[in-house]
Amino acid sequence: MNIYVGHLADSVTSDSLNELFSEFGEVKSAKVIIDRYTNRPKGFGFIEMPSNSEADQAIKNLNGKRIEGSNIKVNPADPGGKRSKRKFRKRRY
Repeated sequence: MNIYVGHLADSVTSDSLNELFSEFGEVKSAKVIIDRYTNRPKGFGFIEMPSNSEADQAIKNLNGKRIEGSNIKVNPADPGGKRSKRKFRKRRY
Protein backbone atom coordinates (compact mmCIF):
# COMPACT_ATOMS: atom_id res chain seq x y z
CA MET A 1 0.00 0.00 0.00
CA ASN A 2 1.24 3.50 -0.81
CA ILE A 3 0.96 6.04 2.00
CA TYR A 4 1.03 9.84 1.75
CA VAL A 5 2.77 11.71 4.59
CA GLY A 6 2.23 15.47 4.72
CA HIS A 7 3.12 18.49 6.87
CA LEU A 8 6.71 17.29 7.28
CA ALA A 9 9.35 19.51 8.82
CA ASP A 10 12.33 20.42 6.63
CA SER A 11 14.61 18.32 8.85
CA VAL A 12 12.78 15.03 8.09
CA THR A 13 14.69 12.76 5.69
CA SER A 14 13.77 9.63 3.79
CA ASP A 15 15.83 7.59 6.24
CA SER A 16 14.01 9.02 9.27
CA LEU A 17 10.63 8.28 7.60
CA ASN A 18 11.76 4.73 6.90
CA GLU A 19 12.78 4.31 10.54
CA LEU A 20 9.49 5.77 11.81
CA PHE A 21 7.28 3.50 9.68
CA SER A 22 9.42 0.36 10.15
CA GLU A 23 8.10 0.16 13.73
CA PHE A 24 4.81 -1.05 12.20
CA GLY A 25 6.21 -3.52 9.65
CA GLU A 26 8.27 -3.88 6.51
CA VAL A 27 8.88 -0.70 4.52
CA LYS A 28 9.57 -1.25 0.84
CA SER A 29 10.47 2.38 0.16
CA ALA A 30 10.37 5.80 1.82
CA LYS A 31 10.86 9.06 -0.04
CA VAL A 32 10.67 12.73 0.92
CA ILE A 33 9.87 14.82 -2.15
CA ILE A 34 12.53 17.45 -2.94
CA ASP A 35 11.99 20.62 -4.99
CA ARG A 36 14.35 20.36 -7.94
CA TYR A 37 14.94 24.12 -8.19
CA THR A 38 15.64 24.95 -4.53
CA ASN A 39 16.86 21.47 -3.52
CA ARG A 40 14.74 21.73 -0.36
CA PRO A 41 12.04 19.33 0.87
CA LYS A 42 8.50 20.17 -0.27
CA GLY A 43 6.99 19.06 3.06
CA PHE A 44 5.53 15.73 2.00
CA GLY A 45 6.61 12.23 1.09
CA PHE A 46 5.48 8.72 0.27
CA ILE A 47 5.92 5.35 1.99
CA GLU A 48 5.34 1.98 0.36
CA MET A 49 4.51 -0.97 2.60
CA PRO A 50 3.79 -4.43 1.15
CA SER A 51 1.32 -5.44 3.88
CA ASN A 52 -2.01 -3.57 3.89
CA SER A 53 -2.73 -4.48 7.52
CA GLU A 54 0.64 -3.10 8.67
CA ALA A 55 0.10 0.02 6.57
CA ASP A 56 -3.37 0.57 8.09
CA GLN A 57 -1.89 0.21 11.57
CA ALA A 58 0.82 2.77 10.75
CA ILE A 59 -1.76 5.22 9.37
CA LYS A 60 -3.96 4.93 12.47
CA ASN A 61 -1.05 5.37 14.89
CA LEU A 62 0.93 8.10 13.10
CA ASN A 63 -1.77 10.42 11.72
CA GLY A 64 -1.61 13.66 13.72
CA LYS A 65 1.53 12.62 15.62
CA ARG A 66 4.08 15.36 16.32
CA ILE A 67 7.35 14.62 14.50
CA GLU A 68 10.27 17.07 14.75
CA GLY A 69 7.98 19.96 15.70
CA SER A 70 5.23 19.34 13.16
CA ASN A 71 1.94 17.39 13.35
CA ILE A 72 2.12 15.05 10.37
CA LYS A 73 -0.81 13.99 8.20
CA VAL A 74 -0.84 10.32 7.15
CA ASN A 75 -3.32 8.93 4.60
CA PRO A 76 -3.47 6.23 1.94
CA ALA A 77 -1.97 7.76 -1.21
CA ASP A 78 -4.31 8.69 -4.05
CA PRO A 79 -3.23 6.60 -7.04
CA GLY A 80 -4.24 9.38 -9.42
CA GLY A 81 -6.73 9.23 -12.18
CA LYS A 82 -9.64 9.81 -9.82
CA ARG A 83 -9.86 13.49 -10.65
CA SER A 84 -11.93 14.48 -13.61
CA LYS A 85 -9.90 15.79 -16.47
CA ARG A 86 -10.50 19.37 -17.42
CA LYS A 87 -11.50 20.11 -20.94
CA PHE A 88 -9.85 23.17 -22.30
CA ARG A 89 -12.06 25.35 -24.41
CA LYS A 90 -10.95 28.09 -26.66
CA ARG A 91 -12.29 31.43 -25.49
CA ARG A 92 -14.15 33.59 -27.93
CA TYR A 93 -13.82 37.31 -27.51
